Amino acid sequence: MAVTGHSAWRDVPRLQVKLFAERALDEVPRLADDILREIRREYPQLQLVLDESGEPMALIGIRRALDGFVRELATREDRPRYQLEIFQEFGRGEGLHGRTLDSLQAVYRLGVRLAWRRLTEIGQEVAIPPPAMYELAEAGFEYLDGLVDLSVRGYAEAAARQAGERLRLQRKLMELLLAEHRSDPSDPLAERAARVGWDLPEQVAVGVLRRPAREAMAPPVGQGVLLDMESEQPRMVVPDPDAAGRAEHLRRALSGWSGAIGPPVPLADAAKSLRWAEAAVGLMERGLLPAGEVLFCTEHTEALVLLQPEELLDDLARRCLAPLAHCGPSHGRRLAETLLAWLETRGGAPEVAARLGVHPQTVRYRLRQIRELWGDEVDDPDRRFELELVLRAQRLRGVLGGG
Repeated sequence: MAVTGHSAWRDVPRLQVKLFAERALDEVPRLADDILREIRREYPQLQLVLDESGEPMALIGIRRALDGFVRELATREDRPRYQLEIFQEFGRGEGLHGRTLDSLQAVYRLGVRLAWRRLTEIGQEVAIPPPAMYELAEAGFEYLDGLVDLSVRGYAEAAARQAGERLRLQRKLMELLLAEHRSDPSDPLAERAARVGWDLPEQVAVGVLRRPAREAMAPPVGQGVLLDMESEQPRMVVPDPDAAGRAEHLRRALSGWSGAIGPPVPLADAAKSLRWAEAAVGLMERGLLPAGEVLFCTEHTEALVLLQPEELLDDLARRCLAPLAHCGPSHGRRLAETLLAWLETRGGAPEVAARLGVHPQTVRYRLRQIRELWGDEVDDPDRRFELELVLRAQRLRGVLGGG
């Protein structure tokens, strides 16, 4: 028992201390049994782990703690005789069995209360002065704090190990879920999902995130969402994405992040949702989609459909817009904007003029030029569709404006 300054306990004659220690040590085995019995009565859910000889490890720990404390008092050393890492193992066991550290601390407090009751009786029997017993009580609680510290360390180790194992299993589950081709979509998917406590949903949406900072903490997306923070661009699997409130919850949880969440798909098609999310993030990085938030692909379908197949659309644009090749850049752009407004409104000069914010007479002039350049092709449904397709794509790319 480490002491600084005047100590009432050190003032107790050594012979009296020796007598106290001898009686206390004689009581240790029975007291340990009584303490464990009372603990099990108060906390029947406490599981006992047996050592190789079949003796409860908890009983061994209680005996060692009592014995070490009493011997420390008797010898006036600053450390117990026994190595009490067994209490670190207790804390580790509580963590592995999913119990709270509060329950273990409550067990310790009960044990100290029972031990102190008997030590007080022994102190009275051998006439230890009250001030020395008060000091002994303080030493007992300091000793308890040391045991709790060991248990907290073990508990933290178990929690970290469990968290690491869960993340490893979760990443394995996501790898299997997001694989392009799986011969059997349910097995071993169901087995791996069960190991992390994830109920297989009918539909999922897959997200790809861009970190706001390299050391950014994982966003609080909720337990039901699978999240892999190990990737350069973190990925997540959202179960039942159309559930009430799901989208709003994700928007709040992902505040400060950017990225994209793919469309809802059947569980077996999760890889398809991932492809759309990756495509959306690619467009964000090129400045073709807003980059300051997490987007839902279903809200940007037009951009994703029209901006993805670049080579095919560029080739189609060259063929469809060939009549504009001999127009100046500015005049050609105005004609293209007018053509797109006409295709979208299917109206006459007043409607197109209102869309573009120009005079109807200007529109009539441009429409006559369009008719001269494309001829009867603008009346063909298939050609009109192709023209609108490429012109919308150019507007999304910023090539065309509104007038």
